[in-house]
Amino acid sequence: MPGALLALPRVLRRLTGLVVLAAAMGLLLAGLVVPVVGAVGQAANGSVAAYDSLPSEFNIPPLAQASRILDGNGKVIATPYDENRIVVPLSKIAPIMQQAQIAIEDDRFFEHGPIDPRGFTRALVTNLRSGGTDQGASTLTQQYVKITMQEDALSQGDQKEAEAILYDRTYSRKLQELKYAQYVEQTLTKDQILAGYLNLVNYGDQSYGVEAAALNYFGVHATQLTLPQAALLAGIVQQPNAFNPRLHPAAAQARRDVVLDRMASLGIVTSKQAADAKKTPVPKMLVNTPKKGACLASTQPYFCQYVLEWLEKSPQMAVLGKTPQDRHDKIYQGGLTIKTTLIPKMQKAAQKRLLEAVPMNGKNNLAGGVTIIQPGTGRVLAMVQSSSFNKVQVNWDVDTQYGGATYGWQFGSTAKMFALVTAVQRGMPITASVFVPPAGPSKPYVFPASAYHDSCSSSNFAVRNDFSNGATTMPLAYVTAQSINTAFANLTLNLGACSVRDTMTKLGLHQADGRPISTPANSPADIALGSGTTTTMSMASAYATLAAGGKYCAPFPVTSITTADGKPLAFKNTACSQVVDKNVAAGVTQLLKGPLVNGTAAGVWNMSARPAAGKTGTTNNHNQAWFVGYTPQLSTAVWIGNLKPSDGHSLYTLNGKCFGIYGCIGSVFGGTVSAPVWAKIMRDASAGMPVKQFPTPGGSVLTGNYVSVPSVIGASVSSAQATLRAAGFSSYVGSSIDSALPAGVVAGTQPSGQALSGSTIVLLLSNGHAPKPTHTPGPNPTPSPTASGPPRRFPPTH
Repeated sequence: MPGALLALPRVLRRLTGLVVLAAAMGLLLAGLVVPVVGAVGQAANGSVAAYDSLPSEFNIPPLAQASRILDGNGKVIATPYDENRIVVPLSKIAPIMQQAQIAIEDDRFFEHGPIDPRGFTRALVTNLRSGGTDQGASTLTQQYVKITMQEDALSQGDQKEAEAILYDRTYSRKLQELKYAQYVEQTLTKDQILAGYLNLVNYGDQSYGVEAAALNYFGVHATQLTLPQAALLAGIVQQPNAFNPRLHPAAAQARRDVVLDRMASLGIVTSKQAADAKKTPVPKMLVNTPKKGACLASTQPYFCQYVLEWLEKSPQMAVLGKTPQDRHDKIYQGGLTIKTTLIPKMQKAAQKRLLEAVPMNGKNNLAGGVTIIQPGTGRVLAMVQSSSFNKVQVNWDVDTQYGGATYGWQFGSTAKMFALVTAVQRGMPITASVFVPPAGPSKPYVFPASAYHDSCSSSNFAVRNDFSNGATTMPLAYVTAQSINTAFANLTLNLGACSVRDTMTKLGLHQADGRPISTPANSPADIALGSGTTTTMSMASAYATLAAGGKYCAPFPVTSITTADGKPLAFKNTACSQVVDKNVAAGVTQLLKGPLVNGTAAGVWNMSARPAAGKTGTTNNHNQAWFVGYTPQLSTAVWIGNLKPSDGHSLYTLNGKCFGIYGCIGSVFGGTVSAPVWAKIMRDASAGMPVKQFPTPGGSVLTGNYVSVPSVIGASVSSAQATLRAAGFSSYVGSSIDSALPAGVVAGTQPSGQALSGSTIVLLLSNGHAPKPTHTPGPNPTPSPTASGPPRRFPPTH
């Protein structure tokens, strides 16, 4: 007797298997017409054996569900998904929703096993009477198995198998599904099966699972669903497209009413409750939801796009998969929670202040972008542009690989920071004076090809200043504040354009396509004066290096990733590296205070309230205008310019364009609009932060580290160059000067006495005419105009 009792479960399973097989072989099941006469005797024994040999364990893979992208405060800004699904427990689904789904799909769900004999018999009789195969008898468990199998096939990219599961009605496949249903009923509770079903099925309109559907159609959670809402959702499952209430409201309403009638006939609701629920037309039940697509629906679409591209392509994100496609699948199906670096307060401030100057989707080819970086970490705190995502999907602030433009935009005199870093690091004190070759707006100073001593340039380099000045030495601090072009062109050539370009690369500056700034065998204008192209993110990151005391951190947008089951994914964010000496960074920062104190951006910032440093930038023909500046806590780059730089032959200009609250401006420079926008953004973003001071430079940054320059006065050009070369200097022939020495010999050098090791010495040749006695003035006490615009004490140009 005990042995018989132990064998009873096995006997029952065999009997269930026999019933299933008999049903499949001799009756109608789920639309299959088969002979009525079942197999008996030896045939039955063989059939049971065949059934027993089928695989029984049913693997239930994790459901694909939407991930969540959060801002720095934990608020959702996007939900990327292949299938819009949010898995919730049964306790988070309103009982009326559970009852509605059971009523219309399988009202005896809690009373039967994997097969419902009553429903099966009803299907048989109906189909025999009609002579067709219209009436099915699949239980909710069988549907759950079938849809789960299909979901698994799709998640593995097997479209052919997914279609076979849906359309193949062979006995072998039907039997296998029944065997799996039997296993599911034996291993899961009814509540577990129901919860799995309600989280799995397609409710139309790209909504999978009841929680996503409730939010999509009604803007409520599944716990809050009402009777008419539950009936509408329950009815969609049979044909998710045909009963999609957004696409086919009349059909959806008719189907909803069928569900309500069924619920009333089963006694779940009263007839009056069902009638009341029918009164509201389906269109009035629905709420407007954002457009489909993770970033189209996002509150911050450009940042959303950047995050998704970065997750798929950044080396740091190998934790999500080896290939971009692997990572995509993990992001769009894995139910991840992705917390980002975005600070809403700063994002709001940047958007507001930029749009005050450059209207959204502005006409007249006018555009703008802003990026804020946290120095010392590389966190991207804010990123905005003056366009709407539904019209422009290109992100103007980031590299091409992350959804940005192909090259970026010319950055003008913001490039001069890199020459300063190179010079001070080489040993030039911030108290130094530098030679300023003479030039004006119509008469350039031409640096000959012989002035170059590296491979970053090979042709004559004509440089203009916006106002006539030069032919003298001026303090480095002064030419920085006033952004004098010929001073920095000369400095760059003395240092070596390739050396300055290497500094740019070291500080993270590059074109949007990832290549270094400058094209070899060309003019050094890309390096010396910012004729190259870049993005606001690249520029903000480079300047953040100085704010962080010479530590460069590549920008990144993600701080943590958590799996659907709450486990954190371990990954390393950008490693920071010390690329500039701390004292050098402090010295260059001291110089870059000048533009805000008495230079091209004077008047936009209160230095006594909060120290800051930065640089204006304006390109040829006033085509683009920049300001990049920083405090110890924030680095912000503002670009305002022509979205399309030229007509193919000549550059467009910003001159004469209108800039929102700043009005229409005749001559536009980096200090005209970009600097004021930067200042407002930084004031808003810094509000509440402690005021921090920049480190004070000292040592060789103040005293310099020069070496002696051999005297070559009176020597021939070839002899002088040989002498200088032996001392480690390169040289080239500059202009002629009045001198009593024979014409053609060296009458002077620039610099003379001392210079940076390895720098370029300009040979000034005698013209054979003794100089006339004259008063030699020092640097012009009136600030000289600059490439980035006239200083504030000049008459306004707008």
